[in-house]
Amino acid sequence: MTVTLKTKTEIKVPKSIRRKAGFKPGDQVEFQVSDRSITIVPKLSPDELQDEREIRYPKIRAAIKQGHEEFLAGKTRPIAEFFAERNMPSAKRIRRRPGA
Repeated sequence: MTVTLKTKTEIKVPKSIRRKAGFKPGDQVEFQVSDRSITIVPKLSPDELQDEREIRYPKIRAAIKQGHEEFLAGKTRPIAEFFAERNMPSAKRIRRRPGA
């Protein structure tokens, strides 16, 4: 999308572009300028920032991937069992039988 700037023109980001970028009403954004480029970056809340850091951790990424694969395969389990397994030391974790 191209817009011609005039003396008093404010630059507005069209709704379709905000939607594609995942911006929602109430989100905070930060503007970064480099040479003649302006980048709009979402300002993450402390919780979102922690989530971003955790997702970069390989063990957490692997657990998310495994859980997603199990979900796609139709394997489910009660949430209490999931949390009980996560709270046990790794050597004591319940090993589920394939297909169980």
